[in-house]
Amino acid sequence: MSDLRKEGIALQPALAAAPVDRRSVVSLFSRLRTADGQSDPLPLYAKLRAMGDIVPAPWGGHLVTSYGLCHQLLRSRSWRVPDSAWRARQDDGARWNASASRQMGGTLPMLNPPHHTRVRRSVGNVFHRNSLTEMKTSVERTTSRLLDRFEEELAYGPADFCSLVSEELPVITIGEWLQIPAADFAFLRSLTHDQVYTQELFPNPSQLALSDESTRQLREYFTSLVKERREKPGRDPVSEWIRVWDAQEPDREVADEAVYSLTLFMLLAALETTAHVLSSTFRLLLEHPRQLNWLRIHPEQIPDAIDEALRYDAPIHMISRVASEDTELAGVTVRKNEMVQLMAGAAHHDPAHYAAPEVFDIRRRPAHLGFGGGIHFCLGNTLARLEADCLLTALLERLPGLRITAAPLWEPRVAFRRLITLPVARA
Repeated sequence: MSDLRKEGIALQPALAAAPVDRRSVVSLFSRLRTADGQSDPLPLYAKLRAMGDIVPAPWGGHLVTSYGLCHQLLRSRSWRVPDSAWRARQDDGARWNASASRQMGGTLPMLNPPHHTRVRRSVGNVFHRNSLTEMKTSVERTTSRLLDRFEEELAYGPADFCSLVSEELPVITIGEWLQIPAADFAFLRSLTHDQVYTQELFPNPSQLALSDESTRQLREYFTSLVKERREKPGRDPVSEWIRVWDAQEPDREVADEAVYSLTLFMLLAALETTAHVLSSTFRLLLEHPRQLNWLRIHPEQIPDAIDEALRYDAPIHMISRVASEDTELAGVTVRKNEMVQLMAGAAHHDPAHYAAPEVFDIRRRPAHLGFGGGIHFCLGNTLARLEADCLLTALLERLPGLRITAAPLWEPRVAFRRLITLPVARA
């Protein structure tokens, strides 16, 4: 049986709790999967944490609820991600062997060493300081244009921040970086919203069908893009990845497949999660006007406000890991190849780690799991921060006195948070 102490990771004792009732867990997740549950999941997470630091999942495997254990598992190299080989062994073929799931199994976040190491090295440090400096001008220009339109809509009454700003900025930013035609942005954004269902806990058959179809269209689009860049290479990331893979992989089909997977991953990772960071941060600040006013006087603290938003409501609330061998985790035996779901949304409100975790406080300067951890730490975290910083800076300068006019609408899902509408008006 493996021991995390071999990696210098101290194990926490399991939280004493009454035996877990299967129906209670099922009921809790049923509520989490509704729009109402997503509008305020914190009471549900509190109930889940009260069941223990590690809770048996009725559908198999375990749920990890504490910050300490989630952090440990993300850092540990003895825990793996559910890659293509793991998915192929699962009995639930409708989910794990669906086309969309197989495609996700080949993307960077779902690769284990040594394959992950090779692919990650091929990407390089894409969002290094000089690159971000160059991108900042473009992001600021896009932000200004989007806020111009937002202000025009505000002149006539409430305007939806999500559709006009937070959904637009990420797709324009990553689309321009990949040098994709602007006319395709809306199409790719729509496909991304449908594709993410395959990464949810319990996608139903209709959601899996949507995800499979969107993945088919994304594959068609990006394999065509890779072919075009191979025929007419330029000074863009896709062309550079082709050159890198050609230098290390003699089989052109294998090289092109690797570049396709990278390009697909960059789009999927950049849109859903970043859009949530933008909308959630703005929502939380509008809901806490005193902190918003303080931030307007102290704009140098914008990075701290972004981190607290990532702590309070991260874009991903559930992260999957698989035991590479029989492992004792906080007094509970997890068998080899068993999955654990790291409930990051619950962990971010763990009172054993945070003082007054239910309080949104932009001066907290928290550690958090908003960008994952370990070898799978989010590759685009600096780009997401850049977009959020540029947007908040512009909003503070241009648009004081805004208010939320109606309850925001949430997508009814658990793992990936998505705010669908955020109606805002001038005070």
